[in-house]
Amino acid sequence: MVNAPTGLRERKKQRTRETISDTAIALFLERGFDQVPVVDIAAAAEVSKPTLFTYFPTKEDLVVHRFADHQTVSSTVVAERPPGVSPIAALHRHFLDGLAARDPITGLNDDEDVLAFHHLVYSTPSLVARVGRYLARAEEALAGALAEALDSDRETTAAVLAGQVVATERILASANWRRIAAGRSADAVHPEAVADADQAYTLLREGLARVAPQQPHHRRRH
Repeated sequence: MVNAPTGLRERKKQRTRETISDTAIALFLERGFDQVPVVDIAAAAEVSKPTLFTYFPTKEDLVVHRFADHQTVSSTVVAERPPGVSPIAALHRHFLDGLAARDPITGLNDDEDVLAFHHLVYSTPSLVARVGRYLARAEEALAGALAEALDSDRETTAAVLAGQVVATERILASANWRRIAAGRSADAVHPEAVADADQAYTLLREGLARVAPQQPHHRRRH
C-alpha cells in the first residue's frame, strides 16, 4: 500500500508525457515542425509551457524522445546475450527479430502514421541533428557493453565496432525506408531486408574475427 501513491503518480506523469508528445507530433504533421510554436502545443495539450519543458527540455525532444527508448537496446542485447553467443550474433538475431516484428527502427514498416513520422523527422534539419545525438549515446552505451564482452586489451576495438554496428543498422534501416517510400509493402521488402542484414552482419563478424589473432601479440608487447 505504501508504494501505491508513487505508482499512481508515475503513471499519471507518463500519461501526461505521452499526451504532450502525441499532441505535438499531431500538430507538427499537420502544420510542419517550424510552423508550430511551443505555446500552441502547451495550449492544445492543456498544460503550461513550464510544465511542457519539464517533460521535454527542447522542442525537438517532443518528437525524437522516441529514439531515446532505443539508446540502450543494443548494449542490453550484448550484455544479456545467452552463454556461448557472440555479441555480433546476438545483435544480428535482434535485428532480424525487429524486421520480423516490423519494428519502425529497422525501417521495415509501411504503416501510414509511421511513414509520416519518419518523413517529419528526416525532413527537418534540427530533428535530424537531435537524432544524431541519440545515436551517439547509443554508440557509447554499446561500446561499453562490447568492452566488457570482448577479449581485447586494445581500448579502441569496442568503440570502433560499436560505431560500425550503429552505422550498419542505420544504413540498413535507410535502405528499407527508401524501398517502402517507393511504394512497396513491408512484406514485399522483407526478404531483401533479411538478405541485406545477413550480409552486413557477416561483414561485421568477419572484421571482428580478424582482430582476434592480433590480440596475443599485442599483449606480449606489454
